Amino acid sequence: MASINIRTMAPDLIVPPVTDEPPAPGRRVRRALDGFTGTRVYHTLFLPTNWNPARRFPVIVEYPGNGPYVSALGDVCSGEVEDCALGYGLSAGRDFIWIGLPFINREHTGNERYWWGDVAMDVDYCCRAVRQVCQEFGGDQRAVFLTGFSRGAIACNYIGLHNDAIAGLWCAFLPHSHYDGVVRRDYPASDRAAALMRLRRLNGRPSLITQERTDNPSCALPATRSFLETSGVQAPFTFMELPFHNHCADWLLRALSEREQVRAWVQRVRHSASERA
Repeated sequence: MASINIRTMAPDLIVPPVTDEPPAPGRRVRRALDGFTGTRVYHTLFLPTNWNPARRFPVIVEYPGNGPYVSALGDVCSGEVEDCALGYGLSAGRDFIWIGLPFINREHTGNERYWWGDVAMDVDYCCRAVRQVCQEFGGDQRAVFLTGFSRGAIACNYIGLHNDAIAGLWCAFLPHSHYDGVVRRDYPASDRAAALMRLRRLNGRPSLITQERTDNPSCALPATRSFLETSGVQAPFTFMELPFHNHCADWLLRALSEREQVRAWVQRVRHSASERA
């Protein structure tokens, strides 16, 4: 089957712009946790169009890719939280609270566009942001999903399974395009042994791993599948190769059949998490 270029497909969803307004249903706003007021460290918060303070809503937490990045196919990523799009594509703006989280630079003055900045601070910020959204906006702590694109996909484990405290936040994982430990990279603890220590903190929770088509065997989906099959870690892993070569986060904004499959998977996991609670 021939690969498509999703830049030739018009999106049927448009991610709301980020504003500095107060949170409200259908509004995507910039937020800063206590201790970061007056800095350029911030995350984004989107309350669904059907948000109601009397209800509990599942939460999608998303990390962005590295930036600046531009591909020959027209894919662009600045590395900023504004580039997050997977959560909006998964939810179409309803039924889920969605937050885009930053990586924090080593000076703690702004969001890091390339790799991790201060990992310990990234972990702390994530835990505090998830706790805040559950306490203040009705997020359901039983149903918190972690997703991300490229760098953000690696972050699902590199940050999201960094220690037992943060690992316990999640009900499921949806990394898109890359996976922690498959390729050794130029930052600490990117090797297989360190990645396997993080992977063991999955504790049987499900992952849906999506990957565009690629001509680089080390980054292709079979490499990720082989890494996990030989890891010794037992968990429900689902793999999905997508019908394009685009390296991007906004594929879920288009009416692909794969989008419906991913949404159906999320709903199954959501209901299963609620039943276990």
